[in-house]
Amino acid sequence: MSTPSSDIAFTPRIKAIQAERGSRPNYARMEERGGFRTELTEDLAQFLAGIDTAFLATANAAGQPYTQHRGGPKGFIKILGPKTLGFADYKGNRQYITTGNLAENDRAFLFLMDYAHRRRVKLWGRARVVADDDALVARLMPEDYEARPEQVILFEVEAWDINCPQHIPQKIDGADVARVLAELQERIAVLEAENARLRAGPV
Repeated sequence: MSTPSSDIAFTPRIKAIQAERGSRPNYARMEERGGFRTELTEDLAQFLAGIDTAFLATANAAGQPYTQHRGGPKGFIKILGPKTLGFADYKGNRQYITTGNLAENDRAFLFLMDYAHRRRVKLWGRARVVADDDALVARLMPEDYEARPEQVILFEVEAWDINCPQHIPQKIDGADVARVLAELQERIAVLEAENARLRAGPV
């Protein structure tokens, strides 16, 4: 029997803790079905199309972890192949911790949040930096986005999973709120003008 993809997260020690605390039977049934998802599906593509923020976790050769925020316009993370994601990496504070970590240890983790719909996606895999491919940078650089691309990060997905919405606060994107408010203000202006005309009576 092949190893379930969820073993990327569920080590023997973690499984033992699950057994001690009563959740192991549920995850054992999931493992019988193969574990976490491994293919990049259409529903994941739709999820990525609405994401404008991500957290990329890496670790150095000694195992010291580091998590870095990555953002851009919605859809800045793109599917490039059956298991490959990619995004342009912009010039920033020039610490290069993520770049250095990936040079030593290619294991990586992406954590994606959709606060508006209370959804989160976790992706395990391996990542690498591509620093000398102008065509790939151009392919992944969001159109009309005011940032300076420095390199590309490619993420090879080994497994991914969707968490339940429990404890996720619902937060609405500021741009979406501004758009709705503008529509409401325009509607109010139309109604106020119509009300004033009716109050004035026949001309």
